[in-house]
Amino acid sequence: MSGILEGRRILVTGVTMDSSIAFAAAKFAQEQGATVLISNFGRALGITRRIAKRLPSEPPVLELDVTDDDHLAGLADAVREHVDGLDGVVHSIAYGNPETLLGGKFMGGPWPDVAQALQVSAYSMMSLTQACRPLMSSGSSVVGLTFDASVAWPAYDWMGVAKAGLESCARYLARDLGPEGIRVNLVSAGPLRSLAAKAIPGFSDLEDMWGTRAPLGWDNTDLEPTAKAICALLSDLFPATTGEIVHVDGGFHAMGA
Repeated sequence: MSGILEGRRILVTGVTMDSSIAFAAAKFAQEQGATVLISNFGRALGITRRIAKRLPSEPPVLELDVTDDDHLAGLADAVREHVDGLDGVVHSIAYGNPETLLGGKFMGGPWPDVAQALQVSAYSMMSLTQACRPLMSSGSSVVGLTFDASVAWPAYDWMGVAKAGLESCARYLARDLGPEGIRVNLVSAGPLRSLAAKAIPGFSDLEDMWGTRAPLGWDNTDLEPTAKAICALLSDLFPATTGEIVHVDGGFHAMGA
């Protein structure tokens, strides 16, 4: 029986450790029949190359810094060295300086650090999608990762602002790319003990909330439900869905108290 991504070519960005959502998405995508490429940059690139060997099939690893114009300009050619196009892109990229922007440091967050967080975490969804656009055609799908930006959370501070920007960016991308048949959606996961979460001071406060309020319960170590949602959106099972935020949070977002 073929998988839901059989024959599809997928670029998954931000794969660092095997505890990352991006790794789980790449793994499930391969299990569902996709040809996967992964990316990272800088000091993390060597780690990604080692981690790639833990996937069911070792994928090509591309060097991609989404804040580097040269990397973005060369991305299409780098991808074409391995596949002749892309049917899906996973944006799993975010950064906010934990020393200045997170853990109760909202007031007084310095603009240079805020600007970096907005560029890496929100603007990069547009710049990555634009770099991949020559490789995509009607039926392609872009999926990003958010953490519900409709409310203010303990500890999340400027990263919450950046995620609000990401959510708005996804809607405008959906508007502009819809005529080309390219879908753009986000998955809003509950708190998961990923590499990104470990960098947030006070993240345990968020985890505690989910333990008591998510009607389906919540396992903060289980990345598979989020990976499955990402891959469903990458597939052709949602052909008329774009500009959407799919919550994978045990139902927490729908509860008032």
